[in-house]
Amino acid sequence: MARQKKLYDKPEEATPAVKPGELKAAEAEEVKEAKEETPKFLFKTELGRQVASKQITELKEIFDRGLKIREAAIVDTLVPSLFSDFILIGQARGKFGGGKRRLIKQTQKKTAEGNKPNFSALAVVGNLNGYMGIGKGKAKESMPAREKALRTAKLNLMEVVRGCGSWKCGCGEPHSLPFTVSGNSGSVFVKLMPAPKGTGLVCENEIKKLMKASGYKDVWAKTVGQTRHKVNFVYAAMSALKKAAEMRAKGYKVYRGAV
Repeated sequence: MARQKKLYDKPEEATPAVKPGELKAAEAEEVKEAKEETPKFLFKTELGRQVASKQITELKEIFDRGLKIREAAIVDTLVPSLFSDFILIGQARGKFGGGKRRLIKQTQKKTAEGNKPNFSALAVVGNLNGYMGIGKGKAKESMPAREKALRTAKLNLMEVVRGCGSWKCGCGEPHSLPFTVSGNSGSVFVKLMPAPKGTGLVCENEIKKLMKASGYKDVWAKTVGQTRHKVNFVYAAMSALKKAAEMRAKGYKVYRGAV
């Protein structure tokens, strides 16, 4: 008697020649090879293409040649573990101006249509070993302002000088400044002085972020003026570090960039 076909009968599946585990491993390997072949960033400048082809592998090579970084992805590729932080330039609403400090500064324009807010942020980046940069970003929203600030800071990366310029310390290691430098911006005047080993960063909290990103461990600082205006305060410290990088002094052992 012929067997009646039932609706719930399933057709027999063909047994694969390759085991499922081996098939998954082969697929994962193919995906990995495709990712390696595909570049992480699509560089537009000649310097970026040299970094992608690994002709340039360190930031020191770029600064020794005097080249200009025009793509933030170059810094991301050469320094994957880049230190980044934001300067607290904003302030929350508080009684008698006593609001808490914030990293976003908000301003607004009065128009016939209403208030048009604008947000700005100030970022600092560095490799903690001789290279540091700051950047300011503005946008109509807070997140794009932060992203612009970080991107601008990476493009403004500069070399800082380090040494052991304190008469109380003769270790010769690049833990502090090689000599005393000063800078100003607006009414703010900042004087940075070398300190002996073990002193730490004896300066204001926002300036500490710059010193940490640069790789300084022991610094004394003296400030004069309206230091509550954090933008001018940071720019004054940045001006001092730029002067130190431009100076050529005899009798001091100076380390430029990463050691």
